[in-house]
Amino acid sequence: MKKPWIAACTFVLVCAGFGWMNYTAKQADPKLNETLHLELEEPEILQANFLFGINADGFDIIEGTVGKNQTLSTILQPFNVPYQIIDEIAKKSKEVFDVRKIAFNKKYTVFSNKDSSQAQYLVYEPNPAEYVVFKLDDGEIYKEEKPVEIRKREIAGTITRSLYVNMVELGITPDLIDQFADIYGWTVDFQRLQKGDRFKVIFNERWVDDQIVGVEEIQSAYFEHMGEGSYAIPFEQNGEMAFFDQNGNSHKKAFLRDPLKYSRISSRYNLNRFHPVQKRYKAHLGTDYAAPTGTEIRSVGDGYVEAAGYTSGNGNYVKIKHNGTYSTQYLHMSKIGNGVKKGTRIKQGQVIGYVGSTGLATGPHLCFRFWKNGKQVDWLKEKIPPSDPILQENKLAYQSVLDEKIQVLASIHYTEEPETYLTKAD
Repeated sequence: MKKPWIAACTFVLVCAGFGWMNYTAKQADPKLNETLHLELEEPEILQANFLFGINADGFDIIEGTVGKNQTLSTILQPFNVPYQIIDEIAKKSKEVFDVRKIAFNKKYTVFSNKDSSQAQYLVYEPNPAEYVVFKLDDGEIYKEEKPVEIRKREIAGTITRSLYVNMVELGITPDLIDQFADIYGWTVDFQRLQKGDRFKVIFNERWVDDQIVGVEEIQSAYFEHMGEGSYAIPFEQNGEMAFFDQNGNSHKKAFLRDPLKYSRISSRYNLNRFHPVQKRYKAHLGTDYAAPTGTEIRSVGDGYVEAAGYTSGNGNYVKIKHNGTYSTQYLHMSKIGNGVKKGTRIKQGQVIGYVGSTGLATGPHLCFRFWKNGKQVDWLKEKIPPSDPILQENKLAYQSVLDEKIQVLASIHYTEEPETYLTKAD
């Protein structure tokens, strides 16, 4: 009877010995503990699938574009959304986004429950950079911006046809062409450019979902006309950022060069012009700019509105007094800008109206008139006073900036082909 008992004790002692050895080994080598207890590791956490900032897991995602005459109601009807909710959403959304502005061919996305097929979210994209979220269960509406990537572009080109055409061929947007024309407006006569004139420009583009949504301010530029080159370097002076040339002279004048963004002069100041409507020779004391109806008209300088209204000859017009010497007038507008009335303060570049053909006009254009000391003069022949040059105390700082920008511009090679690459901005 003693032998089985002795055997049992021996077995217990042996097991205890193995247990002690295992504990000692784990203390000496913690990795052994990981090996022996793999089943205790934390489970892998799956990443949620977010779309427009919404957790898309559990939803059917339906993408579409707005059809002709389609409204919020007709978009949501196939997704079992009660009319009362649609009506409530439409009323609440006015402060964030007026649903009456839902436009043809714009993108939308519906988040629909997989179980009930009822829409829980509608996301509408009014433009490539923004989206509006309609949360259908509680009526919340909010607008968000998409992540924007800033890409730096460096472009150089030679004029073979016109500045506008050649810049567009190189992938430069009209907005940037307008910026360029404003900078050099008083340095270069864009109506008389020659083949072989050259340009360089550095700027940043704003990209969303691999699509350009805008451009930022020009960082530096160079223009060569008839063999003479002029740099445009931004520099802050007296709390204002302006462009200066290689000699420290400002490109900015008291007035913009043109009241319309890059456009074509169709008729100049002429004391003996044949009037196309009245069919007689009559002095034309303005400069006509041909442009499509609705083109924005901007004030060439700071000032206040001296008159705004309608006459049978001028049509819709605005007259601005800039100072004791200069006044300007803008005729034949399709409509006057919102809030523009007698006494309104106006800033240089502010939109004051839109091109039209009201009054004595044969087609859409702007007749721009310029007064100096109470007398109408030829705008294109006036020598407009410039802004201050680089001040003496700023010359060393400006020279440092100038040298750096010139070096970067010199590294850009001229091409007649569109740029094939972009780089991320610093």
